[in-house]
Amino acid sequence: MQLPPRRILSCLVVSAGMFALPGLAQADDITVFAAASLTDAMGEIAKAYENIHSDDHVLLSFASSSTLARQISAGGPAEVFISANEKWMDWLSDQDMIAAGTRSDLLGNSLVLIAPTDRPLDKMTLDDSTDLTALIGKDDRIAMGDPDHVPAGIYGKQALVHLGMWDKTEPRLARADNVRAALALVERGEAPLGIVYGTDAAISKGVKIVATFPANSHPAITYPVAMMKGMENPASQRLMDFLKSATANAIFSDFGFTLPKE
Repeated sequence: MQLPPRRILSCLVVSAGMFALPGLAQADDITVFAAASLTDAMGEIAKAYENIHSDDHVLLSFASSSTLARQISAGGPAEVFISANEKWMDWLSDQDMIAAGTRSDLLGNSLVLIAPTDRPLDKMTLDDSTDLTALIGKDDRIAMGDPDHVPAGIYGKQALVHLGMWDKTEPRLARADNVRAALALVERGEAPLGIVYGTDAAISKGVKIVATFPANSHPAITYPVAMMKGMENPASQRLMDFLKSATANAIFSDFGFTLPKE
């Protein structure tokens, strides 16, 4: 039986490890590509999983969903992919790269406006009368994931368009490669405002939430998860099951993610 190219690459990596550790049982490596906004939560998830399945090792790769999807399409050896929006999972599905019956909605999130913690800016309500550019200096910019491809930026653009702010705000954006990069710009004081996920703001000591975008100003923020076609194996299935367990749900909730309704 001929293996798919990505499985061949994965097997070669495992084989190299076996030669490097003669006489030892080979643990199962599970390669997970996950959206950058999941960095902290998935780090804890991986630890909790490995405490239960000690023979497995979770390998995590984080970037924007668009970057990860393109890497998978180009042969990146992901067994499990967690996207920060439906678009990039759909994109892989259109290329027949998702294992049948494995896709589901894993998590949800909120979209917030942030500022550095030391900036004297009170909490506010965002509506169609708000002018974000009036809250920054003439040479300042608002940090946000690139709305052309980063999910957080796409949601941000949708919210700004809905509230009638896009045309005025768009020229004043600092477009970041992913949501964590946008967060870092505000943390360092390089941008006086930023638009990120609520979970990103929650884990940062350098920013505060100034406002939450109305839920009806953008599509629901959904994180779909799936195994990649040709990469299915018992270890990745164990991890998929764990991602939906009570233990994982508690960790995700602690980091501010919402869970799908039953």
